[in-house]
Amino acid sequence: MFEGSSMMGTNYILEKSLDVESLRKKVIADNVANVDVPHFKRSEVNFESELKRALDNNKYTNENRVPALITDNRHIPFFVERDIKSVQPRINLDYSTSMRNDGNNVDIEKEMVDAAKNKMRYDALVAALNHNFKMIKLATRTA
Repeated sequence: MFEGSSMMGTNYILEKSLDVESLRKKVIADNVANVDVPHFKRSEVNFESELKRALDNNKYTNENRVPALITDNRHIPFFVERDIKSVQPRINLDYSTSMRNDGNNVDIEKEMVDAAKNKMRYDALVAALNHNFKMIKLATRTA
């Protein structure tokens, strides 16, 4: 009944986002744990930009796309379809900065702010997912 509906798509995005926030919490904890390790480079999780790309993919219709003639499997198409379910979080190392003379670039204050933001996002995602499940329960009870 709900399979393929926009509500189930929203639930999938919320569930995937919760997984990403859990991963982000682990990465932040790893950064904090290694704040005093020389030459340690902090990591961060990139997910939202990839998700936005996949969501924006639906905006383009076939009329807006330039067709590419692909005669060899080594040719690169102009437009690659992106499915929301194929979006995965990426962990990026920050090699470009250095906070101290020993090469470590972890700023404990930034990590604490990121941890607080992560907690607020996680709580908001849980509340939104609970609301969606309540709506599904209500719809199935009255149907």
